[in-house]
Amino acid sequence: MSEHTFDLVVLGGGSGGYAAALRASELGMTVGLIEKSKVGGTCLHVGCIPTKALLHSAEVADVTRESAKYGITSTFEGVDIAAVTAYRQEVVASKYKGLQGLLKARGVTTIEGAGTLVSPTTVQVGDDTVTGKNVILATGSYSRSLPGLDIGGRVITSEQALELDFVPKKVIVLGGGVIGVEFASVWRSWGTDVQIIEALPHLVPNEDQAISKQFERAFRKRGISYNLGTRFQSVTQNDDGVVVTLEDGKTFEAELMLVAVGRGPATANLGFEEVGVTVDRGFVLTNERLATNIPGVYAVGDIVPGLQLAHRGFQHGIFVAEEIAGLNPVVIDDLNIPKVTYSDPEVASVGLSEAKAAEKYGAENVSSYDYNLAGNGKSHILGTAGIIKVIRVNEGPVIGVHMIGARVGELIGEAQLAVNWEAYPEDIAPLLHAHPTQSEALGEAFLALAGKPLHAI
Repeated sequence: MSEHTFDLVVLGGGSGGYAAALRASELGMTVGLIEKSKVGGTCLHVGCIPTKALLHSAEVADVTRESAKYGITSTFEGVDIAAVTAYRQEVVASKYKGLQGLLKARGVTTIEGAGTLVSPTTVQVGDDTVTGKNVILATGSYSRSLPGLDIGGRVITSEQALELDFVPKKVIVLGGGVIGVEFASVWRSWGTDVQIIEALPHLVPNEDQAISKQFERAFRKRGISYNLGTRFQSVTQNDDGVVVTLEDGKTFEAELMLVAVGRGPATANLGFEEVGVTVDRGFVLTNERLATNIPGVYAVGDIVPGLQLAHRGFQHGIFVAEEIAGLNPVVIDDLNIPKVTYSDPEVASVGLSEAKAAEKYGAENVSSYDYNLAGNGKSHILGTAGIIKVIRVNEGPVIGVHMIGARVGELIGEAQLAVNWEAYPEDIAPLLHAHPTQSEALGEAFLALAGKPLHAI
């Protein structure tokens, strides 16, 4: 049995936890970072990084098939899943090693093991008692299922999907949100027959409706099937595959079913409620400054109600470290955190959708402009279709940017600056964009809303 005392104890070493640890150390605090598995958490090991490696593999497969279009002779001979796995694992291992080195270099003490909060200042890790002046809860999330839907056999989550050692011939994806459409995109590029089932009226339902509709057209063109607006009822499985039944009686058959219905907060049996931390449906409730109801205890990332994004957790971690240090950091509202779906096509957005903008300001007080990527030289070179949609308050700032097309995720940085700094299109219009780049499409949209469109009528 041993005791450790720090200025700050962080329970969970994912994006939020390790960001808090690094920033706190940078600000002169002693930090104990507790992680039951590997630092980097879901994002690095079974989420963002490995799935994007698969998506890049899928892009290479598509480009290889279409190489003759660009004057290159090549032959697509299929997917070597063992080689894809080795590539994915190398990327993850490299980032993991780098993160371990960074934490060590910054003087962060990493404590391996499952931690339980036993008091507002103490986390128990096996026989080790870890005490801090402040505690940050950063325990992350897990793959959710639906009531009565058991995971196992041919019914899998994204974690099991990453580890498949074969390319399935036919897959049902339950859920048309980010995780579902990204795996659907990968599998289709690899030659799999994909059927998405989404209970809501649209794929990527949290996006602006114009983007969702264009996304659905793009998936249909790629040969990805989807059934919208009807709930899942049941699934049966045997040695050959699964049969899924919807509430309207429709049935679908496939080799596997991926359950991609979102992620739940990983807070059960960790002592939070026993210590008195307010928890609602598994989520830790905080104020806007991420403080819980217990003085000195904070929560960050996926366990805090709102967007479940790695970069949100990362921002939360930095914020709380600076808050504890007395720096009074600026609160970033979830609305103004950028979102990216890395499928083919990509989707990226920040700020209000047109419908939400109309609700908030009145439809008569809001304007929007859709710039078609068909008019953008770099997009034509890349062979992508899509739009850049910018929304503003009339005679006011940009309040939303929504994009669909290849690589538009790389444009979200400029978009979030415009929204978060409440820039007027007239302020941005004089700023130049290098030619030819896809960023010119943002420039064209800003020009149009400023009343002086250049390449648009």
